[in-house]
Amino acid sequence: MREVLNITKALADENRIRILGFLRCGELCVCQIIEMLGLAPSTVSKHLSILQQACLIESRKEGRWVYYRLADQDGPPCALEAIQWLRRHLAKDPQVVEDARRLKAICKMDRDELCCAHYKS
Repeated sequence: MREVLNITKALADENRIRILGFLRCGELCVCQIIEMLGLAPSTVSKHLSILQQACLIESRKEGRWVYYRLADQDGPPCALEAIQWLRRHLAKDPQVVEDARRLKAICKMDRDELCCAHYKS
């Protein structure tokens, strides 16, 4: 039951669903996700934490940057089913289409510059 509750909680927010959409194309740095959403780093971190708690995403740290990706085949079956369900039902959603267009441009940006801009001291 806890697994399902965590997933439904994670899917109950538009920004978290958008993050899952961003990650369908592959791994992203947290700074790229911040840039896509236009939210404060702390807010994005909270969203990512909720998605990770639901086992919908995984992370890895490389140097000082953190990268996120969708859960792989070893994830819980209900999390993987939720991801597939979202893919099927949101593929043609206008927000998802626009996000995919913007993400291409953001992925071309220099990652170090982008990340430094979001975490200036």
